[in-house]
Amino acid sequence: MRFSFILLGGGDSNRFKSNIPKQYHKIVKKTLIDISIDKIRKFKEFKKIVLVYNKKHKRYLKTVNLKNVKLIQGGNNRRESTFNALKYLNKNNSLGKVLIHDAARPNFSSALIKKIFNNSKKFRAIIPVLRLQDALKKKKKNKILNLKRDSFFLTQTPQCFDVSEIYQLHKKNKNEYNDDDYSLISDKKNIKLINGEKKNIKVTDREDLNLLKNFYSSKLRVGIGFDVHRLVVGKKLYLGGIKIPSKLGTLGHSDGDPVLHAIIDAILGACSMGDIGEKFSDKNKKFKNISSTILFKEVIEQVNKKNNIINNIDINIITETPKLKKYKKKIAYNISSLCGILPENVNIKAKTTEKLGVIGVEKAIAAEVIMTIVKHD
Repeated sequence: MRFSFILLGGGDSNRFKSNIPKQYHKIVKKTLIDISIDKIRKFKEFKKIVLVYNKKHKRYLKTVNLKNVKLIQGGNNRRESTFNALKYLNKNNSLGKVLIHDAARPNFSSALIKKIFNNSKKFRAIIPVLRLQDALKKKKKNKILNLKRDSFFLTQTPQCFDVSEIYQLHKKNKNEYNDDDYSLISDKKNIKLINGEKKNIKVTDREDLNLLKNFYSSKLRVGIGFDVHRLVVGKKLYLGGIKIPSKLGTLGHSDGDPVLHAIIDAILGACSMGDIGEKFSDKNKKFKNISSTILFKEVIEQVNKKNNIINNIDINIITETPKLKKYKKKIAYNISSLCGILPENVNIKAKTTEKLGVIGVEKAIAAEVIMTIVKHD
C-alpha cells in the first residue's frame, strides 16, 4: 500500500512566545520538523513527504533538511493548510493512505507508525487516542460538575486516512472544522482508535519544549573510537572516505581508512554493538581490500534500523604527513553525507606528535573520535 505523509508546520506559534517559531527550535541540533521527517524517511512505504510551511517563516526553511520533501505553502489556518497539501496529493495522483501530523509533535515512535500501517488495510481511518486519567470537571455558573471521564478521550497525530476521502471531506466541509481531521468524519464506521503515546506530547509553550529536551537528553549516548595504521610506500591513503594525495599510504586488511574505522568503533560503542573487529574480521577474505565506505554504510544502516540517530562527531587525525588543512572540509562533508547529518555537526582537527614516536617519524597515522548518538524509541 502507498502512503504519503503531510507534516503541518505552518502555525504562527503565538502561545509559544518566541521570535523563532516553535517548529524551528532545535533539540540535539535538529529542528522539531527535522526530527519528524528523519523518522518518516526510515519507512520505505512513504512515497511522498509534504511539508506545509508559513510564508512568513520562509527564511527558517534553510535550517531544515528538505531532501525529497515537497514544500506547500499553508493557508490562514490548519484546515486550509491541510487542504492545500491534500489538493497537491490528489492532483498528482498520490492516492492510497495519508498520515497527517503536527510538526509540534516530534516525539512519536516508530512503533506507532507500524501500528498504523498494520491497521490501514482493514480500516478507512486510524486515530491515536489517549484516555483521560485525571478527574474531569465542568464549571456551570457557580457550580462545579463532575463528568464521567470514560466518555472522553484525547486525539493525537499522526492520523491516517484514505487520501481521496479526506480530500473530499475537506473540500465539502470548509466551515465545519474542529481542530483535527477526525472531526470531519460524521460516519464513524470502520474507524480504528488505537492507543496513542503519552510521550507524544504537543509542544505548545516553553515548558513543553523543556520536557522534550529533557527526554532527548536522557537518550543521549556517547561513543569513542581509535584506529592506527602503518604508513608505507606504494599504498593509497583514504581519510574519511576521501582519497588524499600522499607519498605514503596505509597498510591494512581493507583500504585502511583510520578515520572511518575510528568512527565505526565510536558508533558501535555508543550503541552497545561491539567493535569493528567483531563485525569485519581481518581473518575474513571477503573484507580484503574492501572500501571502508562500504563497511561504514553497512554499520549506519544497522544502527538506523534500531532508531539511533547520530548527533555530532569530533575527530582528531594524528599524522606528520600529509598536511591536511585543505582537505578537512571535504572530509567532514563526506562523513556528514554518509551519516545523514549536517556538515556543521562534524568537526575535524589535524594534529601532530611533534616528531615523537612512530607517528612523528612518519611511520603511522592515527584517528581518534568522540561522538554522541540519540536513541529514539
